[in-house]
Amino acid sequence: MADRVLAELAAIGLEALEDGTGPSVGSTMGNILCRLPGRGGQGGTPVFLCAHLDTVPPEGPIEPVVEDGIVRNAAGTILGADNKSAVAVMLEAARRIVAEERPHAGIELLFTSKEEVGLRGAYAFDHTRLRAQLGYVYDQAAPIGEIVLAAPTQKGVFARFHGRAAHAGMYPEEGRSAVLAAARAVADMRLGRIDHQSSANVGVITGGTARNIVPEWCSIEAEARSRDPATVAALVQEMLDAIGFAASTSDCAAETSIEDTYRGYAFAADEPAVRLAAEGLRRAGYEVTTGVSGGGADANVFNERGLPCVNLANGMTDIHTPDEHIAVADLEGMVEVTLAIVAAAGEP
Repeated sequence: MADRVLAELAAIGLEALEDGTGPSVGSTMGNILCRLPGRGGQGGTPVFLCAHLDTVPPEGPIEPVVEDGIVRNAAGTILGADNKSAVAVMLEAARRIVAEERPHAGIELLFTSKEEVGLRGAYAFDHTRLRAQLGYVYDQAAPIGEIVLAAPTQKGVFARFHGRAAHAGMYPEEGRSAVLAAARAVADMRLGRIDHQSSANVGVITGGTARNIVPEWCSIEAEARSRDPATVAALVQEMLDAIGFAASTSDCAAETSIEDTYRGYAFAADEPAVRLAAEGLRRAGYEVTTGVSGGGADANVFNERGLPCVNLANGMTDIHTPDEHIAVADLEGMVEVTLAIVAAAGEP
């Protein structure tokens, strides 16, 4: 993906630089930054646009087809519209801006790595390289026109239970089941939708050595997220309490760790980055709505670092599933939205 993006930018006549953060985040690519210097001399506001180049893991080949104006994957796994649709829109908008010599106040295109596993590429990127002070990502699976005003804080919870191995048929009473301890912990946790702002999940459970051995170890990977930071902290503490209690009642030990995955944010409807997005959407012919997200995006990172970054819905549907798709009309529509935002930002 990085090589393809670099080639597309070069074909447009743009120079791009790839940073060296790949190894530090477990990626085979760095983050790619491309600048379009302002043209027109009217003042205005430079903007940056950001998309991530990774997807969730496909379970098979990706063979895009267009059926009745809808892009799908014919091979029965993800399409990768999250976030390749944003990548395609950014490249096409840049091509038109250059080819048509459109005036603008300055544009930066940023393509990040490892977004799907904790926004790692964006966190590794040196944000002081950006000259623009506000930006946009297109990473919300909803109809075009929706502006995301808030997104949650997420924390990861990791636990490894240590028990005692024993033959499951001959000496089961000598064993201490780490799987049983983990199961008790998970059963005591509040999971799923907690309230309108919050959710919690245990996504991975691994453990044991063989079917006929009382399992001496078991690990769980969990998360809590909420647009209310205090609720996140409370949910994490509940998980830790459940883990500790289950380990003690099962005569096992437990090691735990917490990961601060990303921090939430909230915009007021009259903030400049939101007003600029709304103006671009209206100029492109879309009705403006606002909403909140239950997921994180690279926007979380830039907002945490003091650079207002708004997430805009771009028409992706059923992301992270074999039914993932997007309409060609929505791809074309987001190009028009991008051009309209850039034009509005370029005005004094």
